Amino acid sequence: MILEKSANFEPGEDYEYCNTNYLLINKIMDDALGYGNFQFIQEEILMPLNLNNTFGSLNELNIEDVMTGYHVGHPFDLKADEHGMLATAEDVGTFLRALNDGSLFEPGEQEIYASIYEYEHAGWVPGYQSFAKYHKDLDAIVIELYSTTDPKLYNWNLSEIINNTIVKILKRQKSS
Repeated sequence: MILEKSANFEPGEDYEYCNTNYLLINKIMDDALGYGNFQFIQEEILMPLNLNNTFGSLNELNIEDVMTGYHVGHPFDLKADEHGMLATAEDVGTFLRALNDGSLFEPGEQEIYASIYEYEHAGWVPGYQSFAKYHKDLDAIVIELYSTTDPKLYNWNLSEIINNTIVKILKRQKSS
């Protein structure tokens, strides 16, 4: 049986997040650098920004410091499941601000990347959801971390409602 996947849109019409792109760039980086790409991330991003609470793997920290994660219908805590990089909300905020203010880039790079990418994050792995977004009008970064997920993504939709409410509250506070 041959499975065929058609594109969700014509090239140049839209964009869509895809984990495969990150797996591919990690492989390319590992091969081109001759060492693990997380070392590059540490040297070029984490160390210059003093992101001391960002880790490449669960093996690098005390599991008791990891937030518990639950998935509806799954009877166990998912915090011991390896899903890649982990960071505190503070480190994520520092990183996101550096992307948005350009301090992480060489001269001219920020303008190029900002024309292609939105510097924000929304992610989901079993047991966890995370959202991080810079709100230019507030000059604020709002980060939400949720320790639950569900197979039909009802919690994702609820999280979006909560996230939007948080931003509305911040905007009201700023205007008063």
